[in-house]
Amino acid sequence: MNQDSSRCALVTGAANGIGLAVAENLAAQGVRVLLADLDEAAGSAAAKRLPGALFQKADVSSREECRALVATAEREWGRLDILVNNAGLQYVSPVEEFPEDRWEKMIQIMLVGPFLLTRYALPLMYARKWGRIINMSSLHGIVASPFKSAYVSAKHGLMGLTKTTALEAADKGVTVNAVCPAYVRTPLVEKQIADQARVHGISEAEVIEKIMLAPAAVKRLLEPSEVAAYVAFLCSDVAGGITGSAQVMDCGWTAR
Repeated sequence: MNQDSSRCALVTGAANGIGLAVAENLAAQGVRVLLADLDEAAGSAAAKRLPGALFQKADVSSREECRALVATAEREWGRLDILVNNAGLQYVSPVEEFPEDRWEKMIQIMLVGPFLLTRYALPLMYARKWGRIINMSSLHGIVASPFKSAYVSAKHGLMGLTKTTALEAADKGVTVNAVCPAYVRTPLVEKQIADQARVHGISEAEVIEKIMLAPAAVKRLLEPSEVAAYVAFLCSDVAGGITGSAQVMDCGWTAR
């Protein structure tokens, strides 16, 4: 990674799945990580396993709690070099039946939260003329699927935030990129299989075969560790020329 061992990172949604894998990868390379999640038990346990790590329970849909996360990094370490906006959730429903409060909450968590954390973190990065912001988007930040209107809308919006911030931050030593994986083996995807089976009226095995993997050239789910390794590369010094990009990890989905 060629990473300055004194660097510090904030990773949201870090109690499991991709966020935990990212936190583990960064910590293994000497980065001090602040893990944020609503799951206090799992998040605290993870932080205790990682050298130099901290955990803070946080709801990234809250302006105050986003501000508090960045304040913790500044108080504990005097800096924040890396921000990984990973927290997210999924809900599968036709548009005309989509619960309005659920829609608003998903947009708040996956679009407004990353904006707030970016807004609060940038001054710390600008002060040191170095920073890395990674927005965990999705293949659904580029293409759409039925019954996922809130998720797809949030991720498309996140792409706009990524590009705009990248343009503003480029001359201040900060890069901003989005990682766009296809289906990853996480608790969120495992729950989604059951939801998709219900909406489509098919079995869970058929969901995996006919919906999740059908468009892909490589017929498997991605592993969180694969995504984490790519995030770590984007956080490195050698990735300084990559910004404003959508880094696609889609098993060949969009090659057709």
